[in-house]
Amino acid sequence: MTVYCFTSATYSYLGRARVLAKTVREHHPDWVFCLCLCDVPPQAFDPAMDREMFDEVVSVTELGIPDLPAWMFRHNIVELSTAVKGKMLCRLLEKPDANSVVYIDPDIAIFNPLMHVMDLLKNHPVVLTPHQTEPETHPQGIVDNEIGSLKRGIYNLGFMAIANVPEGRRIAEWWRDRLLAYCRDDAENGLFTDQKWCDLIPALFENPAILRNPGYNVASWNLSHRPIRIDGHGQIFAADAPLRFFHFTKVDTAGEVMLERYGSESIALFELLRWYREAIRKQQPAEVPARYWYYGTYEDGTPIRRPERLIYRDRKDLQLAFPDPYRSGPESFQSWCTLHKGELSEKGI
Repeated sequence: MTVYCFTSATYSYLGRARVLAKTVREHHPDWVFCLCLCDVPPQAFDPAMDREMFDEVVSVTELGIPDLPAWMFRHNIVELSTAVKGKMLCRLLEKPDANSVVYIDPDIAIFNPLMHVMDLLKNHPVVLTPHQTEPETHPQGIVDNEIGSLKRGIYNLGFMAIANVPEGRRIAEWWRDRLLAYCRDDAENGLFTDQKWCDLIPALFENPAILRNPGYNVASWNLSHRPIRIDGHGQIFAADAPLRFFHFTKVDTAGEVMLERYGSESIALFELLRWYREAIRKQQPAEVPARYWYYGTYEDGTPIRRPERLIYRDRKDLQLAFPDPYRSGPESFQSWCTLHKGELSEKGI
């Protein structure tokens, strides 16, 4: 029986996905590693090379999602990259040799085998990792981390593992269905993409495993209790446990502010960041423009604005009138937006 592992990304995150793939292969060479792509390659890029980097590359167009252009248009880049996770998870669980499926975010790197995950899957249908496993003591930590978890979800869905057992499949199918309909960054209405949904898993499903080992899913949100150090043999530790995987969320952007806030006294942490930046630099293809996302523009190359996605998402009449909202030209949704700027202003323009 086989362990399938997958990540979901666009081409702007391909360098990160490749780093993840290399680290997974180093520590779990027997796993089958798959990439779900929510993108179309830029003209100068040859995607054939990634057929060598990954065991399987699956496009969002291969997931069997009904009314795909209309469905994709209702999501921004983060929402779409997370909304496909349930469909991809169920696709892999349907493989006849699948023992279990592990999802890992593309901005994660593995540093030691994930043995605790495999052990837990022998007796549990799902393994989740909480953002925090220790109470914060500093007021800023309470605001950033504990209140942050209350807003965005108790468990970090940069990682999830599902056993191919009836209860595991029931969880996967429930999550898939919720993400197809409600994968939104909409904190005011209690939603945060795929992640907030999983707060319900311990209440709705039997026997989930909550992995509290401090070496797993180390990131800015738990560094206050998991300081990074490197011993004389080069082994990396988090809170005196061997580091299993580090979540480099938003490196080079706002995420680094939080890393500095909670790890500024750790030279080892910044050595880790330096290694990761260099690893991405080597793996990110030069042919992919910065911030590239094929589904971020209309057919004529005009960027799609967030309020245009929101009004399309909220109006069934527009979805019926414009089944392919990416089109440009007369009688397109893009043209409709130009003619209805007043309605769009209510969405934030």
